[in-house]
Amino acid sequence: MRSKLKRKSFFVDEGELREARLALGAHTDAEAVRGALREMVRMRALWRFMQRTGGTLPRGSFSTP
Repeated sequence: MRSKLKRKSFFVDEGELREARLALGAHTDAEAVRGALREMVRMRALWRFMQRTGGTLPRGSFSTP
């Protein structure tokens, strides 16, 4: 699914942007920002799931490698 992109203009901390690029393996600043936003959305979904389940997973709900 492709999202609609919108141009934004804002200030960012260059050190944090550099760290985000390294952590995400991003090649560009824009890729790092988009990746960081995706990761925050994913983390919020995980947080909401953990709140709903009381921080526990039912036995057999996942397999280990």
